[in-house]
Amino acid sequence: MKTEERSDSSRPAEEPAAPAGRAGHRPDLVAAGVGALLVAVACGAGWAWQRSSGELQAQWPPLLASWHPHAGPGTPAALTVAAAVVAYGPALADRLPWRRLLLTAWATAMAWIFSLALIEGWYRGIARRLTTKHEYLRVIDRFDDIPAALRGFTDHIVVGPPGNWPAHVAGHPPGATLTFVWLDRIGLGGGAWAGVFCIVLGASGVAAVLIAVRALAGERLARRAAPFLALAPFAVWTGTSADGYFAGAAAWSIALLAVAATRRSLLAACASGLLFGWTCYLSYGLPLIALPLATVLLITRTTRPVLPFLTAALTVPVAFTLTGFAWWEAYPLLVERYYQGAGGVRPYAYWVWGNLAAAALAVGLATVAGLRRTLTATPSAALGALHPRRPAPTAEAALTLLVLAALLALLAADLSGMSKAETERIWQPFYFWLLPATALLPVRGRRGWLGAQAGVALLVNHLVWTGW
Repeated sequence: MKTEERSDSSRPAEEPAAPAGRAGHRPDLVAAGVGALLVAVACGAGWAWQRSSGELQAQWPPLLASWHPHAGPGTPAALTVAAAVVAYGPALADRLPWRRLLLTAWATAMAWIFSLALIEGWYRGIARRLTTKHEYLRVIDRFDDIPAALRGFTDHIVVGPPGNWPAHVAGHPPGATLTFVWLDRIGLGGGAWAGVFCIVLGASGVAAVLIAVRALAGERLARRAAPFLALAPFAVWTGTSADGYFAGAAAWSIALLAVAATRRSLLAACASGLLFGWTCYLSYGLPLIALPLATVLLITRTTRPVLPFLTAALTVPVAFTLTGFAWWEAYPLLVERYYQGAGGVRPYAYWVWGNLAAAALAVGLATVAGLRRTLTATPSAALGALHPRRPAPTAEAALTLLVLAALLALLAADLSGMSKAETERIWQPFYFWLLPATALLPVRGRRGWLGAQAGVALLVNHLVWTGW
């Protein structure tokens, strides 16, 4: 593939290898230490709170998990993948041809997710996960007539009327359930196929993020981020949950808009819009992906993809509404259902900050350190992007803005009160866009930070039983 020229004014200039004035390791280590302290405080306070009142509705806060030290069939594979990425990942990311790097990163992410899931064994880790009483596969037979099921979908959200949906079906728009209905229709029914589908699509988000970062912030920063994306700690929850699939779909929507904005591709703009529309019907919280999408346009300083994007995006709600499901009618019922269950018991006073501790575990301490660098660069990046007469953002500024948009979306979800606990799983669509902050860390320490990332995932997966 021919290398893109950097003369296009919509593309940022490449940055030097180490951002001036911020190459020291000590502030990064302090930031990581603060992240670790937040986790420790959340664990201690959460354990005491849960033991005294049971209000947190989580046995091992801030995670929805129970203490269960164990190993399993996936343990040797997980250790091998982690060791290989730490030892060889940075060098391979620097020298592999771009397309091969994308495929390698995707394959490595799949290997990492599968191996972590298989620590619980094939049945408990993959095949059974999406078949439990709260999950989507429990209602496949109620969608024999899809239009009729969609017309009556809102009638079964709130607990009370006969036949109310399981928690995850009621808690999401019907696009999530329809995905598994369609898999069943084409002969890929059952928990095993559903689990593999979510893992493969979730892992593909790694390639999507790399494509977007390259388009917006240059290839050097994308290559630096690649090993961290492939070895993401939140892979523990990608395998196996539908939220991994949601994260992959959202990531490709952002990546395609980045391609549309930098390469003037009408097809990419339409595909991005369709995926965004579909993503909004996978989870009620994912309209917040509009923040990173808008930031793509801010970075590239173009509105050219907006019309085709919006036109394509609107086809999804139009189709669902004509079929009988109205998103805006269902959401208030979801809020009522949420407060009928654990959401009505879990205290906002703990989870509004406990969620952030869970997020620190999910993205890893290297990402926390990278976020420190992102926040340090935010004032100048924001001022530069908003000033109409300044040139296009530099590579580092573009990456800063993209990460900041994801962070703001995550904070909005947190403050909403509709994400009390389980955010290590639910916020995966936002976590994907925080991990590129690791590209701002000094090159010399990459292996150490990668080892820390892998260590978090391995410890969590081997010490607790994660459930939802």
